[in-house]
Amino acid sequence: MIGFYNYSVILTYIGLASSVFGITQVFEGRQTLPFLCLLLSGICDLFDGKIARAMKNRTDHEKVFGIQIDSLCDLVCFGVFPAVIGYSYGFNYGLGVISAIMIVLGAVIRLGYFNVMEEERQRTTNEPRKNYQGMPVTTVAIILPLLFLGKANIPASIYPYIFQGFMVLISILFILKINIKKLSGKGILILFTMGAIIVLGYLKMRHII
Repeated sequence: MIGFYNYSVILTYIGLASSVFGITQVFEGRQTLPFLCLLLSGICDLFDGKIARAMKNRTDHEKVFGIQIDSLCDLVCFGVFPAVIGYSYGFNYGLGVISAIMIVLGAVIRLGYFNVMEEERQRTTNEPRKNYQGMPVTTVAIILPLLFLGKANIPASIYPYIFQGFMVLISILFILKINIKKLSGKGILILFTMGAIIVLGYLKMRHII
């Protein structure tokens, strides 16, 4: 089989599988489960890079493959998946189409640019990345679930407008020329904790706990 199969890409594939399953649940008309799948994809993305870098003796091909496969999976998880969620809220001939196109286009431009710059950076240094240009696409895995969690406090008639408006804003932030500091281990722990709180909030909403 073509490709590389080792533990450095396992979490990336799990995150992709979670998002694809989440897309199917949008089609099934479920509202909560897709956001849990999006959150799980985000958590996988937080740690897949650390696992990959911890793998010793990776070949140059394996490193480049890791960069490419991570971005391809991110496009589905944090570009296509949110577009499907947003489109399911309606406005299928207006804002729904615009926001869906923008978030996928913004994600693919940012990820393509990141791949070019990251390959060049890795050829010149072995130091870990300290900053990102543009907002990382993974942030939608926190922003959109938090927005959904606050749905109960937003009038139902305007919630779809707010959700898709956030998607438009996010798509712009993806490609805006701003420097964002890469999260430290403490920052990742904070995000992971936020993710756990979101999960507990969803479970409470569903009266599971």
